Amino acid sequence: MKNLGALNKYFLKYKWRLMLGMLFVVVSSKFAVMPGNVIRDILDDVQRMAGNGSSRDEIFSMVFRGGMLLLGLALLRGLFMFMMRQLIIVMSRRIEFDQKNEIYTHYQRLSTGFFKSNFTGDLMNRISEDVSRVRMYTGPSVMYFTSVVFLVIFCTWDMLRVDVTLTLCVLAPLPLLAISIFYVNKIIFRKSGQIQAQLSSLTTTAQEAYSGIRVIKSFVQERNMMRFFETNSEAYRKSSVNLAITEAVYFPAMNLFIGLSMLCTVLIGGYFAINGAITTGNIAQFVLYINLLMFPISSIGMVASMTQRAGASQKRIDEFLNTQPDIVSPSNAITHVPIGDVHFHNVTFTYPHTGITALSNFSLHISAGQKVAIIGRTGSGKSTIAHLLLRMYDTTSGQVTVDNHNVAAYDLHTLRNGIAYAPQEPYLFSDTLFNNIRFGRANATDAEVMEAARMADLDKDIASFPQGYQTMVGERGVMLSGGQKQRMVLARAVLKNSNILLLDECLSAVDTQTEKTILGNLKTYLKDKTTIVITHRIFTSWSFHKIIILDGGAIAEQGTHDELMALNGRYANLYRHQTETS
Repeated sequence: MKNLGALNKYFLKYKWRLMLGMLFVVVSSKFAVMPGNVIRDILDDVQRMAGNGSSRDEIFSMVFRGGMLLLGLALLRGLFMFMMRQLIIVMSRRIEFDQKNEIYTHYQRLSTGFFKSNFTGDLMNRISEDVSRVRMYTGPSVMYFTSVVFLVIFCTWDMLRVDVTLTLCVLAPLPLLAISIFYVNKIIFRKSGQIQAQLSSLTTTAQEAYSGIRVIKSFVQERNMMRFFETNSEAYRKSSVNLAITEAVYFPAMNLFIGLSMLCTVLIGGYFAINGAITTGNIAQFVLYINLLMFPISSIGMVASMTQRAGASQKRIDEFLNTQPDIVSPSNAITHVPIGDVHFHNVTFTYPHTGITALSNFSLHISAGQKVAIIGRTGSGKSTIAHLLLRMYDTTSGQVTVDNHNVAAYDLHTLRNGIAYAPQEPYLFSDTLFNNIRFGRANATDAEVMEAARMADLDKDIASFPQGYQTMVGERGVMLSGGQKQRMVLARAVLKNSNILLLDECLSAVDTQTEKTILGNLKTYLKDKTTIVITHRIFTSWSFHKIIILDGGAIAEQGTHDELMALNGRYANLYRHQTETS
């Protein structure tokens, strides 16, 4: 199970807790074996004292002392078992905590392209279900395996001291047990990986259904979605049942081998006792040891199953942990906040996951403080400009510079902290209105949050809510309209107060009057900021330094409003169409 080697760093981190816990396992195992010698001595002494004519009171006194000794050993064993669980099981919970944090932190580092090519349900399943299965290895498996090893050692040593031949006969079935475990384990490993993949698919299906429930209901697709979910669920059920059947081989096999050992003890031990080679107390001692070994040996199957499942899950976890982000900060990264001079130098970009070329030889210079509108149809490459400026992707060829430095030379945190971005797809967290706005700048004051809401013309809407700014927006802002969600995202970007502001279709869902109010509110705020407005329509109330008409990833027209109207091309036609419609 080489995949489980990745967990050694956690065992090393908690080495003292692990070592002390295993010491307590050894001690508790020793206290578990010691009653065998006590019971042997009690039975032999009873037989001897009865043969010597001792009184019932003397025999009872001897048995009572032995019983008190057994009680003391049981209490000591219970104490050490409690302590070993407190150390090893708690250690496994700490490892689970560390591993989940490691995976979540790694998810945060991965590039945008990774999340476009992997399902959310699969990501969630690896950080929850897979980590939980790994915890069963770092805790119960380690504890039970150590207990089995030392119980077998202690019991075998005591049995060998009594009679080697009888011990070999009693332990003869164990090699057959080991062979069966090895064979079944390989099957379990293969099936566990398949089941985890199916569970990820099932989780993804459920997550998409919950997120898109309004769409499902509006198109009356509940039955179709249910059938689709049932199909995936049935496949998962069959695989799980199949694995359970395979695992079920262990327990009948355990009982068979334990039964054979018990039979050997009674038959062969009885024969030796009749011939005087051993005492009847030794037979009782052997029976006790076999019963003592019954659960630990039976747990070998459970331990092996948990280990195989953990190996399959750790392999899935490692697949993502070994995935390196495509976008990283360079070693000598620029850490000063961008001022706002933006330049695209002959940029060509092709999306790696689709092969679509979004920009082709695109060049654009925006001086610090300028206002630029980028207008184009859907799929013309407008949003790609924002993604490249934020360095969500690296260019295929050419370069994007900010303040005459390639964006790839910046520290990612510094670059993105210097750009406020309002995307065309507004995303809100399941939190209050206030906290969703303040997400743009965590240290913003209440007054600043309210001012950002006012500039986005959202203050009047918030005032109408029962709990005002403390109103919960629901998952993905389900309680708000499309226009309200867009204005929330705009307020978040305004609150960030960066030198560069990217507005990507962030007012497409608001009415004309609200749009005019918002643009009027932003005029003073944007006075010294580099502003890039990505849109499919014209903002007539703003005076842009430059207007770009984008088509097929290339600039079709550019200039000021007056220059483009004089050109009487695409922009002029769009402007006339928009004003006539208005």
